[in-house]
Amino acid sequence: MKKFIIVLFILAVISPVFAQNNPPIDDMYYVNVSVERVYPTSQGYVIRYMKNSGVMATIGIPNDWFYTAAGKAEVMNLQPGTDWPTMSIFYRNGEFSHVRLYLHRYKGHQTWGNIPQGTDVSRFFPTGDVLNIEY
Repeated sequence: MKKFIIVLFILAVISPVFAQNNPPIDDMYYVNVSVERVYPTSQGYVIRYMKNSGVMATIGIPNDWFYTAAGKAEVMNLQPGTDWPTMSIFYRNGEFSHVRLYLHRYKGHQTWGNIPQGTDVSRFFPTGDVLNIEY
């Protein structure tokens, strides 16, 4: 019985050494920006947001990103209240991973807007699967 306890003790002391050989975890981080106005269009959402310098910028998020399995975009509805909508851009290993929009449920909120029909908004949408956003 004493030998068994000694062997268990030795295994308990040595086993943490082997646990350190785990594969590295992905380097994932996000950047959160304040959304000033959201314009739903037939191509996707056109988002006006505030850059760190206090200047407004505009970017488009295509509809395809929301509806594909494991898509690159997601809409999260905010709870009723005074929370201002935001946009979180996630990066994995320094490359764009996905974007999450936190928007008001009520489309009559002041942050929702309309673009006149026939306006060309294609310049705001990315051509590939990468969101090039200015901070």
